[in-house]
Amino acid sequence: MTREKTKPVLIRESEQFVPKLSLVAVKDDGEVIGHILFSIIHLVTKQGTVPTLGLAPMAVKPDYQNNGIGSDLVNEGIKACKALGYNHIFVLGHPNFYPRFGFSPASQFGIDSPFPMPDEVFMALELEEGSLSGLQGKIEYPPAFNAVS
Repeated sequence: MTREKTKPVLIRESEQFVPKLSLVAVKDDGEVIGHILFSIIHLVTKQGTVPTLGLAPMAVKPDYQNNGIGSDLVNEGIKACKALGYNHIFVLGHPNFYPRFGFSPASQFGIDSPFPMPDEVFMALELEEGSLSGLQGKIEYPPAFNAVS
């Protein structure tokens, strides 16, 4: 029996995978209860293509949700992204969750999503203040993000 690879596996096997930006939340007994992944994506502008990061996926097992695990993963992930020298992160996510970490609609920076969606769910975070200034354009995800999961 052949199993179709899931989107996270395809992303991990792609050139855009950054091993140090794949974080897990683990219980004392070793059970994995949450995961977050940041991968290289691209901002296509009139001046050229700029590498950036996409936050996807992020998940916490249902029995452990609403206990701060997702927030801890996002905070630790942002720290790791900064430590590796990245300047910005983009996410397609819940507009009541991600703004608490500094994300705001990407349209405020003149940056469009690669597909139609409500403005408030496609967000950006500048890890270095002003790093998105003058970079109007459109985000382009690698093929692994288009796979059916």
